[in-house]
Amino acid sequence: MSLRKNALQVLLQQDPDHKARLARALDVNEPPGAADPIAEPPGIPGRPAKPELLPYTQLKPRSMRTLEGRAALIHALAHIELNAIDLAADLAWRFAGMPDRFYRQWAQVAREEALHFQLLRDHLRTMGFEYGSFPAHGALWEMAERTKDDILARIALVPRTLEARGLDASPPIKAKLVGAGDLQAGRILDVILRDEIGHVAIGNHWYRMLCDERGLEPIATYRDLAQRYRAPRPRGPFNLDARRAAGFSEDELAALAQ
Repeated sequence: MSLRKNALQVLLQQDPDHKARLARALDVNEPPGAADPIAEPPGIPGRPAKPELLPYTQLKPRSMRTLEGRAALIHALAHIELNAIDLAADLAWRFAGMPDRFYRQWAQVAREEALHFQLLRDHLRTMGFEYGSFPAHGALWEMAERTKDDILARIALVPRTLEARGLDASPPIKAKLVGAGDLQAGRILDVILRDEIGHVAIGNHWYRMLCDERGLEPIATYRDLAQRYRAPRPRGPFNLDARRAAGFSEDELAALAQ
């Protein structure tokens, strides 16, 4: 088994706990098998029976004054992290012919996303709930489906767009939970933000490398890809410090503000 084939097994796994364990067991030092042809099997991504997936617009925020409301928010974060395991694992197997470092980095991202999921799941259990106790949405994976045939679009619109939105959302979510008395959730979000800055930085590195290889200007290309693949439009306020730490240039941040 190569690293890419093992990453595919992570993606196919339906049980969330087993998926997280498989992801954390990925060995980034094993041969990636970069040139190996791997046919796409059915069942991507592996999903449990619960949570029920609803359109994003049908999920309404709940009051932070109640235990259930706080648990629902933790559950939503756990769902994002479970999807993030799949997004990283998909990058680590789908696109053949990249440098070995590419696969090793995305496998490491999958390992860290799995830790994030486990931290949130365990915290959810201390509140009397399980992953699957609340409905969720499938919007994150929808972008992976739309970009599965173009690695440049995938890198531009998943790590550099959807995951970068997490950099902006983390501080206000942490403030909301800590303000409601959930200090442990605040500590978990600190770990997630620290790691996500690194994940977005990896996306920025490979995006620029691919743009250079294709002779493309990064900002104009991003604008075109976002329009072509119907990416969600980023909305402020933006966590500019985190975005700078993740490698966004000042020109990119100016374009974002526009």
